[in-house]
Amino acid sequence: QVQLVESGGGLVQAGGSLRLSCAASGRAFTSGTMAWFRQAPGKERKFVATLRWALSATDYADSVKGRFTIYRDNVKNTVYLQMNSLKPEDTAVYYCTDTWRSGNDYHDPTSFDSWGQGTQVTVSA
Repeated sequence: QVQLVESGGGLVQAGGSLRLSCAASGRAFTSGTMAWFRQAPGKERKFVATLRWALSATDYADSVKGRFTIYRDNVKNTVYLQMNSLKPEDTAVYYCTDTWRSGNDYHDPTSFDSWGQGTQVTVSA
């Protein structure tokens, strides 16, 4: 069973930075896709960024392109989300997720199999 443990959330002023971490265990992370989604109060969970293990290919939501970077540490089986130039509208609970399946719509949360517990990111104006 895949386990995902997020950390790194917190309170930051607009324009600041945070780095989220997602420590993964439970399978060989040589293939598949990991992603970050976020969910603001009263809203649906939305795609933020994906990283495909085998290709190291990344994809970002338009709202975070140029500000957020997803990357990995293969030795630690950890995926990071570096968030710069944060805005109040980035405030949400951020979730790390994983799937071994291929060919899915990775912008859709139902394409993923395992989820972390979430970490709160709050950006003050």
